[in-house]
Amino acid sequence: MAPAVLIIVVLRLYPLLLGVNFSFTGDGERNGVAVGLDNYLELLQDPLFRTALGNVGLLVLLLPVAVAIPGLLATFIYLRVPGHRLYRSVYFFPAVLSPVIVGAIFNLLLAVDGPLNAVLGSVGVGPVDWLGHPDVAMFVVVAVHVWATLGMALVVFLAGFATLDGALLDAARVDGASLAQVIWHVIVPGLSRTIQFVFVTTMIGMLTSMFGLLYVMTSGGPEGSTYLPEYYIWIKQGQMNRPALASAASTVLFVIMIVVGLLQIKLLKRAGREA
Repeated sequence: MAPAVLIIVVLRLYPLLLGVNFSFTGDGERNGVAVGLDNYLELLQDPLFRTALGNVGLLVLLLPVAVAIPGLLATFIYLRVPGHRLYRSVYFFPAVLSPVIVGAIFNLLLAVDGPLNAVLGSVGVGPVDWLGHPDVAMFVVVAVHVWATLGMALVVFLAGFATLDGALLDAARVDGASLAQVIWHVIVPGLSRTIQFVFVTTMIGMLTSMFGLLYVMTSGGPEGSTYLPEYYIWIKQGQMNRPALASAASTVLFVIMIVVGLLQIKLLKRAGREA
């Protein structure tokens, strides 16, 4: 275990501790000077960072949907619906695409004069500014991210199904259980650990892997409505040269991931026991 532990300590834990320490120092003229909690107080006063935190809450609320979609698709594939081999390949294909390519494709599809609005116009629905409306843009970006990443979660679910006792499914069918009852009383308890893993990894992906889509599709707009902490960190570090403030935002993001992840695991374990 020593090589793996050494890699984690040197490349993960040590930089993490350096970042946390750096977040308590100043920027610019106060570079390297201890400033206590000034950076964190500035974050709380920044409306863009508050918007980013609000979007984190939105992601947490949408997380069950982001997990349920690949879970249901994996269930149908496992139950061998007609064409299940084709579906498995089709669902995984977006996972091999770069987020930049995915964002560029959906920019074309979701443009005001794009194909989607053309279809809506054919049925009498006016054009929607999918990426230019503050109340819609974040939901659109999340939907695109879920589409682009559900392939990996699908593979994990299928691996979990390989460990499921087929005799339980056969017994449920003999007892006359409906599909919904089979999913809730047999599949969900049998895949509880897999579901926990997918929940946590999906949450981490939504909080730390959406930068490419945000940069290409909205650049944080409109009106800062699609800001997430990782995009905020990049703006402060890359464009405004505020590394200490960016370190403080990174620390807040890390704490959020830890807290939300632990709460998810606790709630999922309780739900698994009740099921």
